[in-house]
Amino acid sequence: LAVLLSACAVVDRAPAPKLEAGARWVVLPFANATETPFAGQRAEAISEGLLRTLGVADVQRYPAQLASDNLFETGAPKDADKALEWARGQNARYAVTGTVDEWRYKVGVDGEPAVGVALSVVDVSTGRSVWSGVGARSGWSRDALSAVAQRLLKSLLEPAVRP
Repeated sequence: LAVLLSACAVVDRAPAPKLEAGARWVVLPFANATETPFAGQRAEAISEGLLRTLGVADVQRYPAQLASDNLFETGAPKDADKALEWARGQNARYAVTGTVDEWRYKVGVDGEPAVGVALSVVDVSTGRSVWSGVGARSGWSRDALSAVAQRLLKSLLEPAVRP
């Protein structure tokens, strides 16, 4: 059974440095590289919730009114600079950001959910990435897409966020 289940997920991540769960964290906009509207915002919301469950008490999400309202926004680098400036204004230590590469139900009889993301944790003061991870996961035909995404994002973030 373990061999069968391991075929449904692929996760690669850098060794986790000692990141302070007690520091102020922010979730910045995720780029949406899919054809699914709001995939980036969905991943942001799940990441924010997961950070809280992993022991980060002080976490904020980039305000929606500052983000683009374009459903298929790709998260252009110009917006990344604006978001990082916002994070500095919040006195944040770390920022979580990423790209959603897949967020859909596969076409076919079973319609299995499939999610793919690339995450990074940025040191807000320097703007440099201090950790990164990528992963993809698919579920069974009766799994919810959000549940598959949550499992994937947790498997990526958990080793990097230790209280």
